[in-house]
Amino acid sequence: MRRALALAIATVTVGAGLAGCSDDRSPDSVAASAPTMPGSPESTRPPSVVGTSVLAEKLEVPWGVAFLPDGSALVTERDSGRVLAVTADGAQREVGKIADADSNGEGGLMGIAASPQYAQDQTLFLYYTTKQDNRIVRWKIGGQPQPIVTGIPISGIHNGGRLAFGPDGFLYAGTGDASHRGNSQDLKSLGGKILRMTTDGKPAPGNPFGDSLVWSYGHRNVQGFAWDSGGHMWATEFGQNDWDEINRIEPGKNYGWPEVEGAAHDARFVDPVVAWEPDEASCSGATISQDRLIAACLRGRRLWVLPVNGSAGTLAGPPVAALLDQYGRLRHAAAAPDGSIWVLTSNRDGRGQPESSDDRILRVSLG
Repeated sequence: MRRALALAIATVTVGAGLAGCSDDRSPDSVAASAPTMPGSPESTRPPSVVGTSVLAEKLEVPWGVAFLPDGSALVTERDSGRVLAVTADGAQREVGKIADADSNGEGGLMGIAASPQYAQDQTLFLYYTTKQDNRIVRWKIGGQPQPIVTGIPISGIHNGGRLAFGPDGFLYAGTGDASHRGNSQDLKSLGGKILRMTTDGKPAPGNPFGDSLVWSYGHRNVQGFAWDSGGHMWATEFGQNDWDEINRIEPGKNYGWPEVEGAAHDARFVDPVVAWEPDEASCSGATISQDRLIAACLRGRRLWVLPVNGSAGTLAGPPVAALLDQYGRLRHAAAAPDGSIWVLTSNRDGRGQPESSDDRILRVSLG
């Protein structure tokens, strides 16, 4: 009955969104969980992994990636508070450490985004947990963090943390409900939301609730989002016990938590595009490359690759699982300038079974 519901959700065209959770049990079979989608030109060639190599290893819970104009990247480590420079050939060095990042529970140094004008302004944006709050700061290597958004609710769990610049040039952030379910439906709270802002941390022009950072609400814990070729925003969502989700995000819409988890078929809420049982998902970071959404999953220990139709903002084929049980818990996927996907493992986060080489950055090529 549960899997039948997942299949039904996946065949609905997009306009939707809700939940998912995270920890470890054995994943169910991929074939049984892959929904059947209506045919479309984009669904004729299923995505596949054609090559995987280890780019870097022995990291301490890597969480976020920001690529720079020279093709290198900056990578955050959640628990250590370090920012590492990692080159395309895997060389790494520490370039900074955020002293007030507090790695309590699921918090710490998380998201990172480079200014769209990084070549000129050398400016980065970080999302991290302190002892008082979750916050977003502006930062330059060698300098001190300058807070631009403070007071995002804090907890040992559900801190959100992802940052990315959208195609509109504004900065987006995913936040969690900080284990207080009421935050998600409270438009005065920054918890359980996707936020949209200027580089000064002010509400971006066109935000749906006037002088508010809130872009969408009713989220439990958003740790991944990306945009397709048509500019449509897609996001991962951790549910509680039943359903982890992929949502297509629209401004001002309510994605239902905590009133519902999974598809409610209720006009007040947006239903998810795809939902899986947590054993198969618990997806964190995500990226889109060549109109394929790639979601890195923790408990599911896999990548889910979903073809999307960028023109319509809909799914274009069934989700396909990759790297199943090969590298353990996967935290984030990021599209690199060379066309590959960098995938971060998260086996040293207290919930995995780390090997001596963990945590790793993988370079993945999709066919």
